[in-house]
Amino acid sequence: MPQLIKNGKLVDADGLEFVALEDWQTGSGHALLLQVDDEPTAELAKAPAIAIHFGAFNDGRGLSLAVLLRSRYGFEGDLRAVGDVHHDLVHYLVRCGFTSYELPDGRDVEVALRGTDVYSRYYQPCIAEAHQDMLKRVA
Repeated sequence: MPQLIKNGKLVDADGLEFVALEDWQTGSGHALLLQVDDEPTAELAKAPAIAIHFGAFNDGRGLSLAVLLRSRYGFEGDLRAVGDVHHDLVHYLVRCGFTSYELPDGRDVEVALRGTDVYSRYYQPCIAEAHQDMLKRVA
């Protein structure tokens, strides 16, 4: 069973029920599961939580989708990475606005938790820095 890390801490499963985009309806109370090639819209920002499925470690489209949901559409809920989430990706997940991620079985949780402290200086801004107030409200 995947291990859930939320806001930088290992937590128990939160019981959210994620449904695929084609089965999701605004106001249903269900969280939304997006694939990396799903097209973001303003309607999606009404979901209580959104998970983005990473099908392969080397596919960064989920990061771009996260930035669009946060910056263009104003999504303020829990943004979760699921699927092939590797500890090397954690640093980028946080910088792109993810607030939680599920580590598949066999991945080292301690290494993943240290993934946000890899770099001390950056050359480019990130969505997490641009929206610190919003991310604090989600926490």
